Amino acid sequence: MDKLSMQSVDGVAANIDIIARHFPSCITEARDSDGQLVHGIDFEKLKAELSSSCIPEKAERYQFTWPGKMDAARLANQPSAATLRPCREESVDFDTTSNLYIEGDNLEVLKVLRNTYAGKVKMIYIDPPYNTGNDFIYEDDFAIDRDDFLVQSGQIGADGERLVVNSDTNGRFHTDWLNMIYPRLKLAREFLSEDGVIFISIDDYESDNMRKVCNEVFGENNFVTQFVWQRAYSPKNDAKYVSTSHDYILMFARNLDQFTIGRLPRTEEVNKPYKNLDNDPRGLWRSDNLSVKSYSAACDFEVTTPSGRKVSPPPGSCWRVSKDKFDELAADNRIWFGADGNNVPSLKRFLHELKHGGLLVPESLLLFSDVGHSQDGAKEVSGLMELKVFDGPKPTSLIERLMTIANLKEDSIVMDFFSGSGSTAHAVMKFNVHTGKHCRFILAQIPEAVSEKTPAWQAGYRTICEIGEERIRRAGAAVRKDAGLTDGDLDTGFRVLRLDSSNMKDVYYSADEVSLSGFSEFNIKEGRSGEDLLFQVMLDLGIELSSSIEVRSLAGHTVYVVNDGYLAACFDDRVSLEAARAIAGLKPHWFVMCDAAFGSDADADNIKQVFSGCSEATQIKVI
Repeated sequence: MDKLSMQSVDGVAANIDIIARHFPSCITEARDSDGQLVHGIDFEKLKAELSSSCIPEKAERYQFTWPGKMDAARLANQPSAATLRPCREESVDFDTTSNLYIEGDNLEVLKVLRNTYAGKVKMIYIDPPYNTGNDFIYEDDFAIDRDDFLVQSGQIGADGERLVVNSDTNGRFHTDWLNMIYPRLKLAREFLSEDGVIFISIDDYESDNMRKVCNEVFGENNFVTQFVWQRAYSPKNDAKYVSTSHDYILMFARNLDQFTIGRLPRTEEVNKPYKNLDNDPRGLWRSDNLSVKSYSAACDFEVTTPSGRKVSPPPGSCWRVSKDKFDELAADNRIWFGADGNNVPSLKRFLHELKHGGLLVPESLLLFSDVGHSQDGAKEVSGLMELKVFDGPKPTSLIERLMTIANLKEDSIVMDFFSGSGSTAHAVMKFNVHTGKHCRFILAQIPEAVSEKTPAWQAGYRTICEIGEERIRRAGAAVRKDAGLTDGDLDTGFRVLRLDSSNMKDVYYSADEVSLSGFSEFNIKEGRSGEDLLFQVMLDLGIELSSSIEVRSLAGHTVYVVNDGYLAACFDDRVSLEAARAIAGLKPHWFVMCDAAFGSDADADNIKQVFSGCSEATQIKVI
């Protein structure tokens, strides 16, 4: 029986495995500081394998860097022993929903989720801090203070003398912000499916740096576009120089070759040119110029209109079709000569024959008349919450437009790990109503404290998470009411999970193998429930956290049956053979129990024998 690691993926170890698959000769063994043999990379051999592409160490090269970048990259690869604990009281429809709301620092949340959701997310939307110069609430392990920044950025020498006269303030703020966003984006890429995309809202101050970071993380060849969103509907006359009326939304694909853009529905304005002036039974059409400037002698001929007028192409031009093709089109009533039959011929383009069903290609300019502005977003939230709780939340109409462009599938996952007011969750529910799809959301938000001076505090909210969760509750009810839906027609629920330290005591991670000596009875922290343990097991085994959970009593033991029997888990002490037989009868893919379930090695052997006889394919794990 193998022991579960009960911690997130080690990014470095995962990268070593990738290299091992492609360059097995470059993998070697060495002893670590504890004298244990560990796998590592022989970089000299790897250089030899890539010798024609290796760049000399001191060669000048194009690169984007800043103080602390290497530490930020390493931070993304470090494993996490944290877990997610279920919060039923804060949840809505906990037992049936497919949506998740996670309270906690998004860097650790992303690490914890990586094993389960890597490659499964169709769309990520984030609206990260725009870097106003204020201190970040995202305090990572490599925070850089002013003096360290001056040394690392080369502004002062070893003797402490300043080498440049420019102020460090602007650069240090950029550095802090880059060190915050870089590891989170590196992790975010791993979540995207091969046809997945990420949208990132940003303003002028960090748009240039964000574009460069994304070019590095996602690949410049996977850049789709930089949308310009008209967020303000009126100018600010108190602006010092120029009233800024827009923000940007960067769009990158995981693999642009695998991505198909979602097209937009036609509008009345777009359809205005389409009429049916001759009552053609094929329906609406518009006229299109029949002449082109690229000359071809075969397409240069005289046309006689129905009125008898002789018409030739403009000088230096020709018709877009040959004489035979023209006659074919005219015979099919696809040439328009005007109501009196005397006009220059034009080609009839029928609305029903447009490519992609007439759906429109998205434009990079997002006008507030189409997708809403920032005050729309604020009114949307304040209307639900009955007070002003957020400054500048994004309107759901904007995020819905991005979902259409992302070309979401029937049950796509949408992730937002800077979820703030919860606009993304609200937009997913509205999108599902409008499209008939069943897309799911995963939101993460750090439980930032609410200022005591705000109306939100006066209303009883203490963290941003509390506000976001209540907004989603009210939004779900409003979406149902507006659409006239019953309880079973739309998933407006969400499971609340809270980031916390591992359920296991530190001694758990120091054990080299499963022990049956009894210490395991004490390796679970006090106050942790069976459901707490279950969710950490699900994370370890890569089982989606929205999976169905059924609690059964089998032979006097509490057994958790997940995803219709894919996983069975029992965390009771001294699991009886009768219970083992009942669990084996479920024929689960995984069976997990505490090693405290065994009174002796003989008990462990007996339970293995039970599963060998009743459910040989079941994989047994212990914690």
